[in-house]
Amino acid sequence: MQFLFSQTQPYTTTRQVTYARNGMVATSQPLASQAGLEILKKGGNAIDAAIATAACLTVVEPTSNGIGGDAFALVWTQDKLHGLNASGKSPKSISIEAIKEAGFDKIPKHGWIPVTVPGAPGAWAELSKRFGKLPLSVVLEPAIQYAWEGYPVSPILSRFWKKAFEAYKHELTDELFNAWFTTFAPNNRAPEPGEIWNSPDHAKTLKEISDTYAESFYRGEIAERIAQFSKDNGGFLSGEDLANYKPDWVEPIKVNYRGFDIWEIPPNGQGIVALQALNILRGFKFMEKESVDTYHKQIEAIKLAFADGGKHVTESRYMKHSVEELLNETYGELRRSLIQDKALQPEAGEPVLSGTVYLATADHEGNMVSFIQSNYMDFGSGLVVPGTGIALQNRGHNFSMDENHVNALRGDKRTYHTIIPGFISKGNQPLGPFGVMGGFMQPQGHVQVVMNTLDFQLNPQAALDAPRWQWLKDKQVEVEQRFPPHIAMQLAEKGHDVKIQLESNSFGRGQIIWRNAETGVLVGGTESRTDGTIAAW
Repeated sequence: MQFLFSQTQPYTTTRQVTYARNGMVATSQPLASQAGLEILKKGGNAIDAAIATAACLTVVEPTSNGIGGDAFALVWTQDKLHGLNASGKSPKSISIEAIKEAGFDKIPKHGWIPVTVPGAPGAWAELSKRFGKLPLSVVLEPAIQYAWEGYPVSPILSRFWKKAFEAYKHELTDELFNAWFTTFAPNNRAPEPGEIWNSPDHAKTLKEISDTYAESFYRGEIAERIAQFSKDNGGFLSGEDLANYKPDWVEPIKVNYRGFDIWEIPPNGQGIVALQALNILRGFKFMEKESVDTYHKQIEAIKLAFADGGKHVTESRYMKHSVEELLNETYGELRRSLIQDKALQPEAGEPVLSGTVYLATADHEGNMVSFIQSNYMDFGSGLVVPGTGIALQNRGHNFSMDENHVNALRGDKRTYHTIIPGFISKGNQPLGPFGVMGGFMQPQGHVQVVMNTLDFQLNPQAALDAPRWQWLKDKQVEVEQRFPPHIAMQLAEKGHDVKIQLESNSFGRGQIIWRNAETGVLVGGTESRTDGTIAAW
């Protein structure tokens, strides 16, 4: 499969594409990229490198993910794409009624109520046992070293750390949250750029996870500490919830777009939203990227896909409409027919029956990994298990308190999940992994990257650097400062409520690695909106 890039790229980029043959790791943090490359050079494969990078990111980018978060992965190996859902379930004892009895009419962002079982450690162990070449104890060494010895904080990381600290200082005043401040703000402030931050507790926890293949986290000493912390503070999470957890191997889902298969993890993830939008958009022909018609149709398709996702998507066993129904060609045509010349108010249809980090890795053997990991909403719940460095996620905040909603809060249930890894193949050949992290921006980023690559033949770096838009709700759309102003004005004339967003990071942070099937050459792009780095050899 040859690369499809146009000879002329329309955007001036701050970075050039990276080419390599033996291996490549693309992440949002230079130290994590180097950690993955180190494992490749030790004889590990792309799966080992992905695990090493993911574990390292819990240390070197704690504002976006942690040991107490969730993960998803798409793994191309042995000529097949495998999917891993390592999102955690809600505690068995939780319910809408129990939340209301506790005095809440909606699920809070912080504290024990939104905490679900962390899936990330289980993902690392499961990937290592099934596809890794090196022992997990070796693969997690770089992360353990950075946690123990420390590392200098980068400017962008410091900025988001400060933002979280200022918010938590006013919001997390209960003693319950003391361990967060002890761990992440030991000097009663966020670390400055270039300042060394370390977490020996984090290092000890990672070491125990590596030595026990995460058994201690779910059925051992670490699990006991998490469960006791919950019990002592009125939490719903129990030792039984942790002990019963296991990541699920799943069949990835896809749509065919311009002759390429675009792959996502099936629900409970929101990857189906990206696929629904592409299912709608494939019925149009796009001649020019910088055209109001292109942007208008992209935005309208995303709005319709999100309306369906918000109404129909949750853990698959609770869904009333199947993936096949939602991605049905006939349903795609029906939704496509709703797109007219003016901006529409999105509503869900009824199909007929018929803070996150993303990384990509590849090696010389042809293995490739698309991996995403998150605590959700910066540091998550604000809870850190004392003495462990484990910041617990608040993924349960996505549940609905409406008993009749498919995503209604129930015990032992996975919620509608924002984090999604992507992958592209053609026939039986992989093109490679891609992803754009950032809450509900993610499906929108996936659609824009896929179209930049396949419709407009942009190389990976240009596909990521291209100005982005983001639909928020109703007819509200945000665009980056670099977005063409004349097109923004034309979108407004079509009825879109367009605003210019000064903070570029709100438009997601992506990574791409493509592989030439004939030569084995890898080509990667990394996010210019953050500390994105590609390590390769």
